[in-house]
Amino acid sequence: MAAGTEAARDYGGGVTASVVVTCLIAASCGLIFGYDIGVSGGVTQMQSFLTKFFPEVVKGMRGAKRDAYCRYDNQVLTAFTSSLYIAGAVASLVASRVTRMVGRQAIMLTGGALFLAGSAFNAGAVNIAMLIIGRILLGVGVGFTTQAAPLYLAETAPARWRGAFTAAYHIFLVIGTVAATAANYFTDRIPGWGWRVSLGLAAVPATVIVVGALFVPDTPASLVLRGHTEKARASLQRVRGADADVDAEFKDIIRAVEEARRNDEGAFRRLRGRGYRHYLVMVVAIPTFFDLTGMVVIVVFSPRAILASIVLTLVNLCAVVVSSFTVDRVGRRFLFLAGGTAMLLCQVAVAWILAEHLGRSHTAATMAKSYAAGVVALMCVYTASLGLSWGPLKWVVPSEIYPVEVRSAGQALGLSVSLTLSFAQTQVFMSMLCAMKYAIFLFYAGWVLAMTAFIALFLPETKGVPLEAMRAVWAKHWYWKRFAMDAKLDAQVNCL
Repeated sequence: MAAGTEAARDYGGGVTASVVVTCLIAASCGLIFGYDIGVSGGVTQMQSFLTKFFPEVVKGMRGAKRDAYCRYDNQVLTAFTSSLYIAGAVASLVASRVTRMVGRQAIMLTGGALFLAGSAFNAGAVNIAMLIIGRILLGVGVGFTTQAAPLYLAETAPARWRGAFTAAYHIFLVIGTVAATAANYFTDRIPGWGWRVSLGLAAVPATVIVVGALFVPDTPASLVLRGHTEKARASLQRVRGADADVDAEFKDIIRAVEEARRNDEGAFRRLRGRGYRHYLVMVVAIPTFFDLTGMVVIVVFSPRAILASIVLTLVNLCAVVVSSFTVDRVGRRFLFLAGGTAMLLCQVAVAWILAEHLGRSHTAATMAKSYAAGVVALMCVYTASLGLSWGPLKWVVPSEIYPVEVRSAGQALGLSVSLTLSFAQTQVFMSMLCAMKYAIFLFYAGWVLAMTAFIALFLPETKGVPLEAMRAVWAKHWYWKRFAMDAKLDAQVNCL
């Protein structure tokens, strides 16, 4: 089949009640990641939590000299928060290998169960050791579910609506963050043990995932990959509707899996080959650029009031919802480029305001209310731009661009890169902010400029392309076609 014809194929699958329910259950895996992101930052600021586990931090904060840029930073306390990222990074690589044997549904179930256990350990912690064990279990749960859920959504959703369904993962992630922020606000008023309630409430989204995962089938591609052909066809028929003709789509899934089996080279080793160079670049580039969008500086530098935090999170949620309705209409590239441009302008503007009206040194600690309001407004625009583009597309694009033989490995490696960078940024960001001051915004603006140029030059449009036909998109790209051709030649050699 010609590349252009293959890429244009549309199986005609509609949005059925079954695919909506199935994908919503899978997307709910984002709840636990979002809840943990939101709850950990709030709990580590609660006086009762710090007094019990980190009394030296309370003492240090009272005696520390702080200004608008520099705040007291304790690496041990920061490590408590960021340790989840390292555990998640390792777990995602493990999940990649295990999912080939047990499937994506089992990985989501296991991840939810581990997160549930971690929430119990943290809520009942009586010493730092229990906190660490709980954080490790939470991290493994996040690593497992985050590796499996976006791929589950991409493999289950109809091609023409794949972006919207996969973006639902990020919608649930933001909902989890909103829920955690609200929980922290109320539990902080409980003297002595309010932090236990916040950490223990993580069991609620974990239970939703565990129960939901028991009632969803595995994806057709995963079932075929494990040799369950009849179950795979039944699973595909279920999500496409009882009256849908699934023959063409099922045959393409079979063909894609057979192509993946033509050589027994490991997925991670295969990613290093020249024929997979374009995939390897995206594995590293997309998560790296996402973590360098400057979202960390916005979160830390935004107003500390709970109302302001909730407003920013709600702006993010609204933007993600809008993105889910537009991503399959205007395409991935348009949202990337538009969002990147707006983020760049916002960061440069904030840097200018802070430099001119907050100060370039450690002497100034406040600015006029009108300029402070301008900074907040720019942060809202930045947050909305991120929610329209890099926020959800970080999950959408990696889940759909890889061929089936390296799909789990690519997702796991990209997630591992992202979580490792999140750990590193969490550990060093406060020191960077204190040293660079307002220029931290220009630092991230430079990265946003680089990533926007990268998308413009090197990311092909994948809107509406079936997963099984995705190779043709790379074969037509002005730069990546040389590597895609090598992959095609390798496949032909393996057939001989």
